[in-house]
Amino acid sequence: MLVSSAWKGAQNIMTMGWHTVMEFEPSRIGCFITGANHSYEMIRRSRQCVINVPTAEMAKTVVGIGNCTGAEVDKFERFGLTAEESEQVQAPLIAECPVSLECRVADTSLLRRYSFFVLEVVKAHAAPRPKYPKTLHYTGDGVFMVAGGHINLRRQFRPEML
Repeated sequence: MLVSSAWKGAQNIMTMGWHTVMEFEPSRIGCFITGANHSYEMIRRSRQCVINVPTAEMAKTVVGIGNCTGAEVDKFERFGLTAEESEQVQAPLIAECPVSLECRVADTSLLRRYSFFVLEVVKAHAAPRPKYPKTLHYTGDGVFMVAGGHINLRRQFRPEML
């Protein structure tokens, strides 16, 4: 994932390899962001960020973003990415990502001990096309998985489970 943040007129993007869904309603996501990361303080202080889902075509950009620090470089400029205004938070969306989740920090009680943010999604954005984008997901050790295929089992679900 690419996490965009903003604080006191500065913007940043970081590559995030570890996150987890914590709740569906309200939608909550847990994220590990080390205190050594430039984005950590921006997110902690602003109490908001945007989680952007990159496409497979952005793989080298995702790695490049993770290999430099926003303390020294404007990552939007260096990587040719487009910052778009969010609706609910100050952090920008990344226009090149098909999915963006505007988030507010819901809980900081695990920050000091585990560098773990609990975020609440306050606005979701998804591009209408392609319907199933080939998204990029980090599996560890420099390896990524590409998602994009789909299997529709909707008819097998109980309606209340959809």
